[in-house]
Amino acid sequence: MKLDILAIGAHPDDVELGCGATVAKEISLGKKVGIIDLTRGELGTRGSSEIREKEATKAAKILGVTIRENLAFADGFFQNDKEHQLEVIKIIRKYKPTIVLCNAVDDRHIDHPKGSKLVSDACFLSGLMKIETLLEGQKQEAWRPKQVYHYIQWKNIEPDFVVDVSEFIEAKMDAVKAYDSQFYNPASKEPSSPISSKNFLDSVLYRAQDLGRLVGVNYAEGFTAERYVAIKSLDNLI
Repeated sequence: MKLDILAIGAHPDDVELGCGATVAKEISLGKKVGIIDLTRGELGTRGSSEIREKEATKAAKILGVTIRENLAFADGFFQNDKEHQLEVIKIIRKYKPTIVLCNAVDDRHIDHPKGSKLVSDACFLSGLMKIETLLEGQKQEAWRPKQVYHYIQWKNIEPDFVVDVSEFIEAKMDAVKAYDSQFYNPASKEPSSPISSKNFLDSVLYRAQDLGRLVGVNYAEGFTAERYVAIKSLDNLI
């Protein structure tokens, strides 16, 4: 199956928080989009990997993605090394995405920039014909995505471009709230964490509002790019 876009996150909920509205928008435009979680989020302060798996399935249905897989790398301890790169390469060659969306290049959680570089490196290596990988016993063809974009997470990184997601912010927030174990819930008896406060949940919305304000729309999501983003003509801009 070929996907148009593959969104990858170090943990279940990274994609929803970072680019959930963009994913929903692209799907509405007829794109085939998939999500890959690198880890099961087993080291998270709240919930469990089993609970998060159920929440991830629910969030995927809300967004309408074509596939969602988990590579079950070790939360907190996976590395950007040959072993992990080959596993990501197999996924890239399996789904042949034109665009890959991945973690922030710099962030509070160490897995986010680590996952960002791992995926970026794997996207390049996936295009090298002399790197051989097998899927279900069959040799895979080399494939390199045309674009790799990084969404924004905890830190307020200045985006290289933003996407107008005004009509899809509700879907994003519904998908985020599918992770009931992780985010603000006044009835929860779980330990508090940096992402369990009401302020954090509110910040997801007001960041989108602020980026939207800066470009004259209601809500937007921001991304950084690894190389220049080209347009065919000046009137392609909103």
